[in-house]
Amino acid sequence: MSVSVRDVALAASVSVGTVSNVLNRPEKVAPATVERVHEAIEKLGFVRNDAARQLRAGRSRSIGLVVLDVGNPFFAEVARGAEERAAENGMTVLLGNSDERQDRESRYLDLFREQRVNGVLVTPTTEDLGHLERLREGGVPVILVDREVDDDGFASVAVDDVEGGHLAASHLLETGKRRIAFVAGPLGIRQVRDRLEGARRAVAAVPDATLEVVEMPALTVLHGRTAGDGLLARPPAERPDAVFAANDLLAVGVLQALSLLGDVRVPQDIALIGYDDIDFASATVVPLSSIRQPAHLIGYSAVDLLLKEIGEAAEPHERAIRFRPELVVRESTRG
Repeated sequence: MSVSVRDVALAASVSVGTVSNVLNRPEKVAPATVERVHEAIEKLGFVRNDAARQLRAGRSRSIGLVVLDVGNPFFAEVARGAEERAAENGMTVLLGNSDERQDRESRYLDLFREQRVNGVLVTPTTEDLGHLERLREGGVPVILVDREVDDDGFASVAVDDVEGGHLAASHLLETGKRRIAFVAGPLGIRQVRDRLEGARRAVAAVPDATLEVVEMPALTVLHGRTAGDGLLARPPAERPDAVFAANDLLAVGVLQALSLLGDVRVPQDIALIGYDDIDFASATVVPLSSIRQPAHLIGYSAVDLLLKEIGEAAEPHERAIRFRPELVVRESTRG
């Protein structure tokens, strides 16, 4: 049988209103009374109905976060950063995994709206942000995570992926590589296209360099291995001498195909660089060069920006936060 506020009031010999004040505005209640009410709460095992309280208040103390792939350590670290900043403000993060599918993303956004979250952090699966516009027009603040837009309509926290792609391809070119393959996830994802654009700019500046695009259905280790198998199936003279993978999971899959399943030496025959610098990039069979993104800081900053957008922090603030990527060189690109 559940314990009610009335039961607590009876046990503490106070009114229901006093119990409510102890729970919500303890500074208005005498310390001795607060102690007596808390003793009754502990004795009876009372648990407040926070959902009902939030419903009456019109919003919860929760934040929705939708990422492309919760299995990707990069997004796991983004979520950790978001949780840390939310906890500092007495909030919780509700995590959704879109799995790079717009229908799943939309279902999570609908669920978060029903939960009356304080706001939503989202890495969109598509260029069409109309569904996010409608969410915002309905009174739910939206922060784009790991994604920028060309106008100033949405607040965002991201890394300059064009610069990141340029860094990766330039590094390969500087090591003497000239036939670069960009192993991509779906080109409908803005981050993938931006990384490709950066790589194209770097390659265009070197007259004898070429860049081919190998598009895969998803940004996963399995699809990276499939791409690597495809490269292995070519005659050696037709293989690229370097691979830039759109993220580290793809790069790990390519590395597995080349060095574990095939007879290709990395980096002597084919150099390899990934993107994100996830934790185990340095622990692969050939430690993986990568473009580092500050994943934890991205998540932390996204919640911080949301708090400012909803007025939890009153000072003026930038609505577009852009971090710069960093090249991390390891054995997979060292000749």
